Amino acid sequence: MSVLESALRVGVTSATVVSAAALGLPAAQAATSFDVTATVETAPVGHSGDAADDPAIWIHPSDPSKSVVVGTDKKGALEVYDLSGSRIQRIDGDHGNNVDLRGDVVVSADDEADGGSMHVYRMDPSSRQLRLLKDVKTGIAAHGICLYKSSTSGKLFAFPNAIDGGVEQWELGVNGGDVTAKSVREWDAGGAVEGCFADETNGKLYLGEEDVGVWIYGAEPGDGESRTKLDSAGSGGHLTADVEGIAAAGDRLFVSSQGSNDFAVYDRGSGSYQGRFAVASGTAADDCEDTDGIDATSTGLGSAFPKGVFVCQDGSNGSPGTSGNQNFKLVPLERVTEGLG
Repeated sequence: MSVLESALRVGVTSATVVSAAALGLPAAQAATSFDVTATVETAPVGHSGDAADDPAIWIHPSDPSKSVVVGTDKKGALEVYDLSGSRIQRIDGDHGNNVDLRGDVVVSADDEADGGSMHVYRMDPSSRQLRLLKDVKTGIAAHGICLYKSSTSGKLFAFPNAIDGGVEQWELGVNGGDVTAKSVREWDAGGAVEGCFADETNGKLYLGEEDVGVWIYGAEPGDGESRTKLDSAGSGGHLTADVEGIAAAGDRLFVSSQGSNDFAVYDRGSGSYQGRFAVASGTAADDCEDTDGIDATSTGLGSAFPKGVFVCQDGSNGSPGTSGNQNFKLVPLERVTEGLG
């Protein structure tokens, strides 16, 4: 365990300001580091080994306590869980590695479906069940995905991306059970990419290049290939490869730093680094290790998560709680925000 990892384990749910000297880092890298614990974990996915990958939080339009987490079992299923962690739907045959949603439209990215596909679903609020609308073949072997609804045009877009660095932007039209799809942008991001988040509040696309860091592109189809870097993996940065899931809630952006088993936090507006936290073992669930996908919301989801929730994939599911196949952990968001101060 590195000096940084050891520092991150200083007390559960209590923030610790760690000095730069103690971490062996430049002064600019010293920041708050702390642990939180999950109050809920989902049922394990159906397949063993490296199977679970990416969650997406769907918020019920009339009763937020009935919101669900959609999670991928990339070995052959898409699963839906309620806020107690119980599985309420399993869709066999979907090898989606990543999943994202906007409103009631849910899309998974499947790089095993004839070279690459997006599976487009619609969520039924009454049953909290997904219904497949259409499979859209992509020009790349779609591995990661994020959705974006433009505040300028009102159009819905999807960003499938691939481990060879390829990225596409697709315009999706979903009307009832009908789906139209048109590729509107394509570029090469360099190395392997997967985790991404498209932010309607600022028109930015955050894309994780696994061994390099997080890049910021424009999310509109005419924004081209120009980019800036949010943060780096390795020397001089706050991330440890692989850079994986990216999500936002409230005024904060979260990035899964898989190599250090924790999550870096940034100001959603300025992009400034604010600190980091790990999800440690508690009384209800074990920790999140080797995390791929994450998601978060600051919307209150009833009594279980009154100020929102942070969800992380766990690469090694042990006790307490369920153990065995991989699953997802749910952390009350206030445990994170209070630790950050």
